[in-house]
Amino acid sequence: MSARFNHTIIAAKDKAESAAFFRDILELAPAPSWGVFTNLSCEDGVLLQFAEPPVETIQLQHYAFLVDEELFDRAYARLVERGIEHSADPFFQRTGEINFEHGGRGVYFLDPAGHGIEMITRPYL
Repeated sequence: MSARFNHTIIAAKDKAESAAFFRDILELAPAPSWGVFTNLSCEDGVLLQFAEPPVETIQLQHYAFLVDEELFDRAYARLVERGIEHSADPFFQRTGEINFEHGGRGVYFLDPAGHGIEMITRPYL
């Protein structure tokens, strides 16, 4: 078997709030949770584990999700209707817009812990 990505831990200020945000915006499936983790499953079997680290400051990360056109439309509509700031670029210089790069569409927004989330409809490669 070749190496495949299996799971990642996403630091959260409130793990339930962050998991609910990802579940609602990106339509991710709940997964069995244990210990300090609240878990969600992506369609490809990758597990997202949300945890509250024992530190005051969370190191912000970037997470990119490849979605189909229909999910992009639904998720983007939720961002807009909830008033979640979003941008066509990762530096938030084109706020309220989406981009049309790499032959698809993309948008950037922040999760409740302040992580940079990117949603794209076409892979970069």
